[in-house]
Amino acid sequence: MNSSAPEVTVRTATAQDAEAITRIYMQSADHHANIDAERYCIPSKEFILERYRTGGQHVAGSEASTLVAEAGGQLLGFADIRLNQSTDPMHKDLIYCHIVEIAVREDIRSQGIGERLMRAAEDWGRDRGAELMSLEYNGANKRAAQFYNERMGYRAASIMAIKRL
Repeated sequence: MNSSAPEVTVRTATAQDAEAITRIYMQSADHHANIDAERYCIPSKEFILERYRTGGQHVAGSEASTLVAEAGGQLLGFADIRLNQSTDPMHKDLIYCHIVEIAVREDIRSQGIGERLMRAAEDWGRDRGAELMSLEYNGANKRAAQFYNERMGYRAASIMAIKRL
């Protein structure tokens, strides 16, 4: 954001944020459906709105949160995060903070909002005992790969392969 723009703050989302989150979510869904129409679709706006109004975006029983970035009373982006532990006996017994969903309004991308949300998510996880952060992004999304790997310091830890049956 430019130097005359209001200060960006990150806070926990409330039910009153549902409409603004839904608008940003729908932009992200459209973006992903254009990258990989075989795997992604655009859900109904009403379904997403109800999820964020009721907290249905989180897995029941998990410690989770939705963070929002805002400036000047406007929502700029959001991140859904939760704590996980692997059930694989080969994995070390570590707590992960997993970024389930993260999106920034399309008209203000590449202005540091995603980084602010990522840092806040990392702090949230660290404060709750997480030792690692995890996230998933589409391999065809080169912009996401550059952001997570080069700017945020993430590295590929596993590869999910898919095949149409």
